[in-house]
Amino acid sequence: MAEARGGISILAFEPRHAAAFAALNIAWLERFFAIEAKDREQLDDAEARILDKGGAILIAEDEIGAAIGCVALVPHGDAEVELAKMAVAESAQGRGVGRQLMDAALALAREMGCRSVYLESNHALVPAVTLYERSGFRHLAPEERPVSPYARCDVYMRRRL
Repeated sequence: MAEARGGISILAFEPRHAAAFAALNIAWLERFFAIEAKDREQLDDAEARILDKGGAILIAEDEIGAAIGCVALVPHGDAEVELAKMAVAESAQGRGVGRQLMDAALALAREMGCRSVYLESNHALVPAVTLYERSGFRHLAPEERPVSPYARCDVYMRRRL
C-alpha cells in the first residue's frame, strides 16, 4: 500500500516505523493528556500488541520519507476494529494528512472483512472529532459504550462499513 496524494504516501507499518509511531503518539498524548498504561503497552511494542493480534498500522510519510502521521486498526470484537493511535505531526496538520489516513484506514478495514469501526476520543480534540463525524462515525449512546481502558476518553463513536 503506497498511495500518494499531495506528496503524502500512506504505507503499511514496517519495523523501521516503530520509533516514529511511538513518537507521533507520545507528542499528542503529552500535549493534551497523560500517557496511560494501555498507551505504553501499544507504543512500546506495537508489533506484539497490534500487528500480531491481527491488527494493522498505517504510516503517512511526506515527500522526503519522514513519518508525519499514523493510525492503527486494533481487532475489537466480531468483525470490528478499533481505530486507535491516530496522530498527525503538529508541523503537518492542515495538509489533509488525517483525512488521507482515515480514508486508507477505512478502506483497509473493509479489506480485512470488518463490518464496523469503533473509536474512543476526547471532546477537547475538536479537529479529530470533527474528522470522525465527517467520515461517517456516529456518537454512541451511554448504553452502547464499552468500558474504556483510558481515563481520558469521553467520546465513543462507531461507523458501519
